[in-house]
Amino acid sequence: MSNAIQGQCLCGQTTITIENGDSFKDQILCHCWDCKQSSGSAFSTNVLAPVKDTKIEGPTKEYSVKALSGNTVTRVFCGNCGSAISHRSVAFGEGAAIQTGNFKYFADKPVGLEFFAKDRWTAIAPIEGATQLNTQ
Repeated sequence: MSNAIQGQCLCGQTTITIENGDSFKDQILCHCWDCKQSSGSAFSTNVLAPVKDTKIEGPTKEYSVKALSGNTVTRVFCGNCGSAISHRSVAFGEGAAIQTGNFKYFADKPVGLEFFAKDRWTAIAPIEGATQLNTQ
């Protein structure tokens, strides 16, 4: 049985627990414009975790927007400090993209996949060994 891992937002009021968290070997970078804007950076770092294995506690707010795919993406963020927590879409099936910047656990985990590589900022090189996809 794998162990749960826990992360938290910047202010610490919202916690995220992923059961079987140590099963994640790779992270996903997303270079889409929605992820850039919601993270306030050049990309977001994520893992796709089953919703049933993910527990978010504390003050949260949600924001839904229609993505270029036509699917609605619902972004969850801390209701106090605004840290991005996760986002959900029908494209993820029974999963949710969990922002790994809230977990010290992921600091040494490699990136295995980059989405929307076509929108990568030119100053940022592709991650060596990561699969590059121009869409999701």
